[in-house]
Amino acid sequence: MTKKVQLLVTGSVVAVVAVAALMSRSGASAGSEGPRTMAIDAKAAGIPAGIPRLVDLGAGKCIPCKAMAPILDQLGKDYAGKLQVEIIDVWQDRAAAEPYRIGMIPTQIFYAADGRELSRHEGFMSREDILARWKELGVALD
Repeated sequence: MTKKVQLLVTGSVVAVVAVAALMSRSGASAGSEGPRTMAIDAKAAGIPAGIPRLVDLGAGKCIPCKAMAPILDQLGKDYAGKLQVEIIDVWQDRAAAEPYRIGMIPTQIFYAADGRELSRHEGFMSREDILARWKELGVALD
């Protein structure tokens, strides 16, 4: 398998896209379509029910992903018991990232307490933006 990595520069944000590597496993060709939503069976995956979940898919060497790491860690601490924060390094654990069918990193996926996917965001996301998204989705964390 050929691994292609593209750097996309949008304003001051640099995002790393590993489309060919990730999409080739899902049977799609790079550029053929955008990211696809896929429902994850939370119970089958062993994910605790009853609290909302934020999944961040990124990589340790991705600049926006590295900038988000302390934000996500702090959210996990600040909202322990109210929000589950999961970080998946798609370059180290492609198998864990595969079911999410992402097109670029970082990608944040917001899940309801019952495991339903509520929203996706691609690119860097500040703490304030993450909390605002939860509020928009009707999830009260405070």
